[in-house]
Amino acid sequence: MAFRHGVYKQEVPTSLISPVRTEAGLPVIVGTAPLHLASDEEALQNVNKPQLIYNYNEAVSLFGFSRDWEKYTLCEFIYSQFALFAMSPCVLINVLDPSKHKETVSPKEFTIADGEVNLGQDVILSSGVTFETTAAYTAGIDYSLGYDDEGNAIFSVISGGKLANASKVKVGFTRLKPEMITSGDIIGGVNATTGDKTGFELVNSVFPKFRIVPGLLGSPKWSEKPEVAAVMRSKAENINGMFTCMSVVDIPSDAEGADRYTEAPEWKNQNNYVGAHEIACWPKVKLGDDVFHLSTQLIGLMNSTDSGNEDTPYETPSNKNLQMNACIVASGKEVNLGMEEANYLNGQGIVTALNWVGGWRAWGDRTAVYPANTDVKDMFIPCRRMFDWVGNEFILTLWQKIDSPITPRLIRTVLNSYNVRLNGLAARGYLLGGRIEFLTPENPTTDLLDGILRFHVSMAVPTPAEQIVGIFEYDPGYFSVLFEDAA
Repeated sequence: MAFRHGVYKQEVPTSLISPVRTEAGLPVIVGTAPLHLASDEEALQNVNKPQLIYNYNEAVSLFGFSRDWEKYTLCEFIYSQFALFAMSPCVLINVLDPSKHKETVSPKEFTIADGEVNLGQDVILSSGVTFETTAAYTAGIDYSLGYDDEGNAIFSVISGGKLANASKVKVGFTRLKPEMITSGDIIGGVNATTGDKTGFELVNSVFPKFRIVPGLLGSPKWSEKPEVAAVMRSKAENINGMFTCMSVVDIPSDAEGADRYTEAPEWKNQNNYVGAHEIACWPKVKLGDDVFHLSTQLIGLMNSTDSGNEDTPYETPSNKNLQMNACIVASGKEVNLGMEEANYLNGQGIVTALNWVGGWRAWGDRTAVYPANTDVKDMFIPCRRMFDWVGNEFILTLWQKIDSPITPRLIRTVLNSYNVRLNGLAARGYLLGGRIEFLTPENPTTDLLDGILRFHVSMAVPTPAEQIVGIFEYDPGYFSVLFEDAA
């Protein structure tokens, strides 16, 4: 060390660590999108690629948009999340592959009306069109291609071209086939040869790619499939081997599922929709002519509720307004649940919609694990979400201390930093209280020698006021007022 003479300075690490915030309810949605209608030049390659989306225009540019939500399930979520609830961001994953899920339509005869031919829906115009073997028509000279506002492919005759005076034309094209998608595509997996991930397996790619931990998993239409819901639940319980979140699923409301409210609990139990990290919804909701899966709107409602609490998921979405004017089953028949029927579903761990005081509202505080599990941290939606959120934040905050020497200073830094954080959450009402401790029984010498530290975090999340009871009693003592003026 060089000889020094004078006044010098040095720095030591701050004894308090600033917490690393996580998006409390970042939705990660897997489904199908009409990529052929997207304006982005590379949209057709947007297959099994998680995209972080912040607004409606960005979503439509990358994924396209169609009102046929039975075929294109991501569009249901895009419309609900951005148009109805105005919430962002979200991560969208499309599994519909235009290079694979397609069919080739041989040239067939169409009638030209007002210079146009409507080729119908799902046509991939970027793949071009074909004609009968004897025809030789040139794009841009004899005809042009485009889509109308409903997503129909329009073949337009150009004045002065070879088709200018024709009344009919034989045209062939390539059509997207969303009907080819199966539960296996949504579930996804890992290619043993390339290592490429697909479907819900891409949930593990969200944090490494965007540095945001998933908060809510969804899949409109497909979460009604037990095999898909099981994978969603499994992913929610173990993301990247350390994080946790919630899956929001639907109980089918058709004849094979539960088209009556009394059938929903039995279907739920028989198909294992019973996870602590799972929110089960029934039935569907409707706004005008648009039909939504309840899970779709519930995700938007949870995001909206979180945003009013500094992105903290301590408040239930129950008894807050949905964007709907009717509750329906799959057949389109309206369902008008009374308080007793809605409470029956709640008592079986099912969230529903209720038209009571204040209009149509989400109704239900319990996760799908209820009533089999009555642990408060697991059975209440806001409690389960807070444990996930605080736990994820704990991991991210203390990651910077991994591989630091185990010293009293390290332990004090962790204790002081996280007690400040927990006290801050309690001061704002997001926790009733919390503390972190380094306990001797939980840290045996053998573990310390192996480089393992355990910190015990205790906290109390406010439970939702599910019942408010007024006790009324007739008090005869107040008859005394009759004698006050007579005295």
